[in-house]
Amino acid sequence: MSTQIARFRPSGETLLWGAALLNAEFLLLLLYFSVSNQAGGDLRYLLYPFVWINVALFAVWGTNPVAESDRDRVLGIVVAAGYFLVLGYVGGLFGPGHSMPGMSAGNFRIAWLPPGWGPALLYNGDLLRLSILPFKLIGYLALAYLVYATVLDAAGSVVAGLLGLFSCVSCTFPVVASVVTGIAGAGTGLAATVSSGSYDISTVVFVVTVALLYWRPTIR
Repeated sequence: MSTQIARFRPSGETLLWGAALLNAEFLLLLLYFSVSNQAGGDLRYLLYPFVWINVALFAVWGTNPVAESDRDRVLGIVVAAGYFLVLGYVGGLFGPGHSMPGMSAGNFRIAWLPPGWGPALLYNGDLLRLSILPFKLIGYLALAYLVYATVLDAAGSVVAGLLGLFSCVSCTFPVVASVVTGIAGAGTGLAATVSSGSYDISTVVFVVTVALLYWRPTIR
């Protein structure tokens, strides 16, 4: 147990790179505010993408999966790829094509959103739709990598892997909000709370999921 907990203690090199990353992100936010017309708003929504990115990078940096056989490696890749595809689809990174306001079918477009949210790659074709937000892409790739490591370990918590599916709660919660609105009425405070808190909950679940997959507790 002490060895597992020790993995959460960053090394001097990790702290050095982490400080450099935080400084770069701070400067990036300053640059964004200086060249954009952003006039305040909830600061936490500007910081959430960096939480996703930093937590993901820390976990991947400290994870070194070792495959005991080619079969284990192939199994891990297949499971991790399937996991990423599920997260990407439910989380809105990609899906079937449909019409989008202001975007003609078959054209790529870059949306210059706030750092972490953007630059976002958007595409809408007859068969495929892409909405690649950097923090989600990095976060889901990190989860898939950690699932790969968990499969190779053969001792990871299955519960942690399943929790990862709910890291896209930011997309599923609006659906829940619609149901609540339909039952309780559009003017209820409950429906508004469910909608407005989606990314708050999403970020908490993502961090907890990464921590579980990184720690990979066992029941031995």
